[in-house]
Amino acid sequence: MEAIAKTKHLKGSPRKARLVIDMIRGQNVSRALAILKFTDKRAADPISKCLSSAIANATYAAEQQNIAIDPDGLWIKTAFVDMGPTKNRRRVRPAPQGRAYREQRHYCHITIQVTSEEQAKSEKELKAEAGRAKRAEAKKAEGGEKKTPTKKAAPKKAKAEEVETPTVAVETTEPNVADAKNVETQTTEALNETKPADEKQQDTNEELERQ
Repeated sequence: MEAIAKTKHLKGSPRKARLVIDMIRGQNVSRALAILKFTDKRAADPISKCLSSAIANATYAAEQQNIAIDPDGLWIKTAFVDMGPTKNRRRVRPAPQGRAYREQRHYCHITIQVTSEEQAKSEKELKAEAGRAKRAEAKKAEGGEKKTPTKKAAPKKAKAEEVETPTVAVETTEPNVADAKNVETQTTEALNETKPADEKQQDTNEELERQ
């Protein structure tokens, strides 16, 4: 769906209006309106109104033909500025040698065409895509050359685990004679301690008599 809007006899020179038109040509409608809103130029406001009129014309034409379109999906297909009439004013400006030049008032005509068709890619974008494709192919070719078939390593045989049998050291003890004597003396002393005092005296007396 396409629609056209025109603004005629706009005050201002066409050269100044073209500076604004060049900024929105080929842009999306919503983006173009945002650019015009923040552009500090005299022609930005009337150009914004002309663009809004083109959007309204497109939606109206779509309704008449029972076609559903998204206004935000429109983009500016063509936009140009033509030279309008030039009027001489009564005011004059001093000129050399005593002459006077009349002031001129310049006008211009603006034409904006919007469309909902898919935006064709520019030559710059096509060249950029071709360059990306070439670089991707070159990388793939380099990657294929670098890759070499690798042999799979054979699984290592598991080593048999060596089982060590624990060695038990058996110690043989021989009875000591000295230990036996010590045990006998300890037992006799223990018996002496348990005996009463009278028996102890008798034992001592017997030992003295023997001596």
